[in-house]
Amino acid sequence: MRLHQNQLQVLLVFAKEDNQSNGFCWACEKAGFRCNIARTPESALECFLDKHHDIIIIDHRHSRYFDAEALCRSIRTTKPSENTVIIGVVRRHADREESSILPLISAGFTRRYVENSNIMACYNELIQLEFGEVQAQFKLRACNSLFTALEKSQEAIEITSEDHVIQYVNPAFETMMGYQIGELIGKELTEVPINEKKADFLDTINSCIKIGKEWQGMYYAKKKNGDSIQQNVKILPVIGQGGKIRHYVSISRLCNDNNKAEKTCERVQAESQTDIQTGRHKDRRKGSLDVRSTTSRGSDGSSQRRHSSMARIHSMTIEAPITKVINIINAAQESSPMPVAEALDRVLEILRTTELYSPQLGTKDEDPHTSDLVGGLMTDGLRRLSGNEYILSAKQTHQVAGSLISPISLNDIPPQITQAMENEEHWDFDIFELEAATHKRPLVYLGLKIFARFGICEFLNCSESTLRSWLQVIEANYHSSNSYHNSTHSADVLHATAYFLSKERVKQTLDPIDEVAALIAATVHDVDHPGRTNSFLCNAGSELAILYNDTAVLESHHAALAFQLTTRDDKCNIFKNMERNEYRTLRQAIIDMVLATEMTKHFEHVNKFVNSINKPLAALEENGNNGDGESIKTVLTSPENRILIKRMLIKCADISNPCRPIEQCIEWAGRISEEYFAQTDEEKRQGLPVVMPVFDRNTCSIPKSQISFIDYFITDMFDAWDAFADLPNLMQHLDNNFKYWKGLDERKLRSLRPPPE
Repeated sequence: MRLHQNQLQVLLVFAKEDNQSNGFCWACEKAGFRCNIARTPESALECFLDKHHDIIIIDHRHSRYFDAEALCRSIRTTKPSENTVIIGVVRRHADREESSILPLISAGFTRRYVENSNIMACYNELIQLEFGEVQAQFKLRACNSLFTALEKSQEAIEITSEDHVIQYVNPAFETMMGYQIGELIGKELTEVPINEKKADFLDTINSCIKIGKEWQGMYYAKKKNGDSIQQNVKILPVIGQGGKIRHYVSISRLCNDNNKAEKTCERVQAESQTDIQTGRHKDRRKGSLDVRSTTSRGSDGSSQRRHSSMARIHSMTIEAPITKVINIINAAQESSPMPVAEALDRVLEILRTTELYSPQLGTKDEDPHTSDLVGGLMTDGLRRLSGNEYILSAKQTHQVAGSLISPISLNDIPPQITQAMENEEHWDFDIFELEAATHKRPLVYLGLKIFARFGICEFLNCSESTLRSWLQVIEANYHSSNSYHNSTHSADVLHATAYFLSKERVKQTLDPIDEVAALIAATVHDVDHPGRTNSFLCNAGSELAILYNDTAVLESHHAALAFQLTTRDDKCNIFKNMERNEYRTLRQAIIDMVLATEMTKHFEHVNKFVNSINKPLAALEENGNNGDGESIKTVLTSPENRILIKRMLIKCADISNPCRPIEQCIEWAGRISEEYFAQTDEEKRQGLPVVMPVFDRNTCSIPKSQISFIDYFITDMFDAWDAFADLPNLMQHLDNNFKYWKGLDERKLRSLRPPPE
């Protein structure tokens, strides 16, 4: 639930104007709060009933003017005051013993404020209230709407503690089960008395929900009068404090035994909706990390539309063949023994995947004619780009000049470059030293060394000279004029990618083709970057923005151009000797990883990783399954999860600058800031919307920008990646760098470094 809070309103109740009342007035103005002043209890009560203020500050220092506690009690008797924060200003008595706050609490005050007319003291008090008591009260008010929805829901809803003790049921639940709410709270109600495999059945449910997954299915429950009823039930674990399951929410719908067809249809509908909602739930579950709803509002709305559409589809009398299949399987499950029922659950899971009708091409041993027909008629096919199918921009792609020819092999690399690459396997490797040694052409040399270390030529079945030519072409199409998005950034991301691929957990997870895809994607992920953001290109109406419909413009261009450059000339076509289907798989993996670097889907990618990788692994460890290699392997190596891991890997590599050693971190911060400054300058010159106004070279605080970037994008992502890949050195650098930027900001410095002493 997204909460939007209006401008806070503050009511000051002071009989006379003095320094204290003025201090709070000025503090309200500084904080951007609306402020009203009342001089009498009567006018204060009248004003509050009219405005419904969030904060009331009452002068409790002078009893001769009015009784502050009596006024507070009067306000508390009104309905609007239920979520209002009331502060009592009390005298400062340095020479007297501290008095008890209990009389103030009894009168209805939230807390007290010992008089201090200093504006910053008043301002700090208001800010603490805003992010403390006021925010808490605001959430409580918002909960009222949620409980209203629960109370009016036609589905039976039951909320239990982690120990399955009932904490809440809605009226629909009371009606279905025949109980009153007072008879249920604090008790365990759910039973499965009519089932041949009762213990096994319960174990199946518990084993699912205890690792943080939803459970959906049919079971029997006993009503108050002893009757057993069959329910279509969905049980959702809720992650709470400490990242552990603290509650379970059960949503039940009564099955109509008198109408078998209706019952089956309802169950299919509920299960289909569950799949849709499960996808949305997984995307949003990073609430436990307090990240702003990791999926976009658009995807949330899309899920609701699909939910509605699915309900209409299942209400139709005409059934699609796949619906009939699911209905038959559902009916067969009811009378099947547990092993068969579980196997059928797996069948249903496969049938509900979005890739149900995408052919899975077999091995080379199968009939090649069939394979080619399926690939040619039922997929997009394998079309190698000729390099002239799109008008990319007025500028031509760069050819490699003869003066840029690099050594024939790794053995011929100049000594100073070899020395600069000596510790490239370590995280603290200095990319800027290599940049200087190679005259701003680090990608070819670092690429040759890293690709050799990972055996890329052997996998691709290409020669080292082809790889060298490819690296030259790719590097030539990075803009050396960009302060940040140049081939040094590409080499830096390639280095980080290789480092992550060498971590034990990652090596256990990814296949050789995944490693190849990751290294190639890192190399090409920003090729031909113009040094401007997607928003700039869209606002400027650039050819690229028009070509890609204002959607993932640069990332789409990087991926498309990389394959165009590669396949237009056999001399640099590293894919030319690959088998067709393997090339297709590799190509899709590279494209997916390059597109994952688009920041608009940052939180979606991080959330999916946390919910599909981090939490299941943590649950296995919590349940004492450290040694259960098969369970962990299942989580790590499923195709869906490998995709999530590769996306997370390249995302972390792409924006790992804050996790580099401090000098590198500072240099990268200066470079990205300069690129953003240049964009702001151009936006102003061309009269375009200024996308990032804070990046004005005359006013920007680089420390503040880095602090915000780390807080908003980096911390949660690298916490999740560290939990998976074990990267204590990166997290230490991140901590050191954050403290460095904080230190500069606290000194009110806007530059990269402090002034010389």
